[in-house]
Amino acid sequence: MRQVSPIDATWLALESRDTPMHVGGLFEFTLPDDAPPDYLKQQVELMREAHTIPPPWNLKLVETPLLAMRLPLMREMRDVDLDYHVRHSALPHPGGQRELGILVSRLHSHQLDLHRPLWEVHLIEGLEGNRFAMYSKTHHSLIDGVSGMRLIMRALSNDPARRDMPAFWTVGEGTRPEHKPQEENGRAPLTRPLGIARGGASALAGLSRAALDLALAAVDERPLQAPYRAPESVLGGRLNGQRRFATQQYELKRLRRLARAAKCTLNDIVLYLSGSALRSYLAEHARLPDRPLTAGIPVNLREPDDLSMGTAVGMMVAELGTNVANPLERLEAITRSTGEAKRHLRELPSPARTSYALLINGPYIAALLAGLGGHAPIPFNLGISNVPGPTEPLYFNGSRLDALFPLSLLLHGNALNITCVSYAGTLNFGFTGARDTLPHLQHLAVYMGQALDEISQILLGKPARAARRG
Repeated sequence: MRQVSPIDATWLALESRDTPMHVGGLFEFTLPDDAPPDYLKQQVELMREAHTIPPPWNLKLVETPLLAMRLPLMREMRDVDLDYHVRHSALPHPGGQRELGILVSRLHSHQLDLHRPLWEVHLIEGLEGNRFAMYSKTHHSLIDGVSGMRLIMRALSNDPARRDMPAFWTVGEGTRPEHKPQEENGRAPLTRPLGIARGGASALAGLSRAALDLALAAVDERPLQAPYRAPESVLGGRLNGQRRFATQQYELKRLRRLARAAKCTLNDIVLYLSGSALRSYLAEHARLPDRPLTAGIPVNLREPDDLSMGTAVGMMVAELGTNVANPLERLEAITRSTGEAKRHLRELPSPARTSYALLINGPYIAALLAGLGGHAPIPFNLGISNVPGPTEPLYFNGSRLDALFPLSLLLHGNALNITCVSYAGTLNFGFTGARDTLPHLQHLAVYMGQALDEISQILLGKPARAARRG
């Protein structure tokens, strides 16, 4: 038995038909030149023959009494039904991005079975251009974006000739950083409580200052964007479980050239493209707020040697300049806002940075748990993430990975998430939206491409077209 951490237990508590708490990935592969007609069928059969399934892929939630006042438990299963967890699907003709998007949107709308290990994989054949896709989903209580990327890198190879690749659910979770040894009697050294006390005091002091800064930001015009000042928008309100997914892929070197030309960061360019796409989309539907939309931006807080699979992220809030018509002025507004947010986070003591995310999200999560989601104030309008991924081309049993697109979860009050992952010289955007709240979500992807063309023309003197649209 293992106990679920308090943060990961929150994701389990928020699980419902309207707000499924799984994250996913869409991987597009090109078949090897020598692939037989039944290549994908062979891969599915091999994947289902795996005998050793390590944690977290063999962990099943233990049912506890409804009123039990303890954190959930998970236990390891000896036998995992891979016929259930590994599925084989096919796209209708012509097998384009539209057909793939419809299927993946439907798959991402369905809840995971809480009575089984909390993951599924779907191999999808019939993608045009001699390609196939794999869609995976895993409960957020098991994995976050950074640990997910590390898992991908461990389960794929940079050798196109390799044919003995294991499925990723046969690759176990990493280990946490090594801690100082305990004394022989099993008790921690006497200095440990003092260190914990000092760390707690430092975190408390840092959070007190952070709370004061946020309170002041809420009542004056300083650049620091305070949470819970998000304007009312179509992104708010309650959701149902139906999801829609769209994608975009860009050349990373072009985005970095833009960042250098604008003297800002790559993340600022990501936020600019997101804010500009939202501005156009909301204007199309006559739903553009007068005040700028705000984004919650996760910040990776893992140590370099931390290979564990749980959730380890901080948070900052920044504006998206959706109320600014001029593209350069919009980018400048975003850069000012993110600069102040990063400065604020850097000034916090290290122990306070994780807790700072709780300071921002705590009231919102409490409202969700109380059933008030969609009616209570929200800390920001949407989440936007940029996850670092593999830098070199990767292969799975000879099939080249062409693109990987992240799918996120949605909560009441946040009808949209935009997450991008870098891979082999590209930046891959995944738009996860509430289907009934945001009709024609693929228009967001189109508007993002137009925003990239516009800012490229201004800063570089030429447009930068998308490598792939979906």
